[in-house]
Amino acid sequence: MDVLTLNGITKYYGKICALNNVSFAVPEGSVFGILGPNGSGKTTMLGIVMNILKPSSGSFLLLGKPHTENMRRHIGTLLETPNFYHYLSGEKNLRIAAEIKGKGQDQVDDVLHKVNLYNRKNSKFSTYSLGMKQRLAIASALLGNPDVLVFDEPTNGLDPVGIAEIRELIKLLSEEGKTIIMASHMLDEVEKVCTHVAILKMGNLITAGKVDEVLINEDIVEIGAANIQALSEALQSLNGYSGIKKQKDYLQLLFANGTADLEKVNAHCFENGVVLNHLQLKKKSLETKFLELTNK
Repeated sequence: MDVLTLNGITKYYGKICALNNVSFAVPEGSVFGILGPNGSGKTTMLGIVMNILKPSSGSFLLLGKPHTENMRRHIGTLLETPNFYHYLSGEKNLRIAAEIKGKGQDQVDDVLHKVNLYNRKNSKFSTYSLGMKQRLAIASALLGNPDVLVFDEPTNGLDPVGIAEIRELIKLLSEEGKTIIMASHMLDEVEKVCTHVAILKMGNLITAGKVDEVLINEDIVEIGAANIQALSEALQSLNGYSGIKKQKDYLQLLFANGTADLEKVNAHCFENGVVLNHLQLKKKSLETKFLELTNK
């Protein structure tokens, strides 16, 4: 089952198009990353999904149905900088959050344990580090035990330790069966914690799918011979590569997930009457792949 389905979502701010006919689905139990540079429309999309903003056109289904206030109760959100009372303790802030939500009073200690803040529950919010503040905000989102969590840039502004803590927390919540939708401009973050991804650029959906398919880490094998045409024909019977590109003086073979075997390529060409004068392995980083996708 899909937890969220977007159908042709478009959003204008005056003449500016923030989202342009965006459609994709978020599978149940996934950690779904909405990835894109700043200004790509990620926050606008989350605002629409949470019914904070209205789309100019298009529709979406949440838990298989049009959005209702009751459905909203099944979702925990972290959409902006944590907004707590600085002079109150972490626990008292969560008690107030539970009171506002009308649920979760009996879960305060549990969520504090889950985000590893129980031993600081009586400390004032003002004494918390940035990472602790972010974890308290996630604890607040967990009150009421929602099925779906929506996070906007959950590691924004954190130091490496804080980033690692939030990543581990997201993995833990995923293992508990929660569906997590998170916006991020950090490729590394999405690659490390997400199972699925949608990539946005200037309001347009570039691609969406499983992370290991969209952000595939490719081997590139550059090969050349005196007769490029004969080389190209010989390669037609070579198995294992996912694509081929023609450059000026050589060909590039693409192999998914580090599967290139230079010895096999060389032997195959020789057995088919082609002697290579150029054979080189290059790695395509995820960074390169992301840049290629967003610069289409």
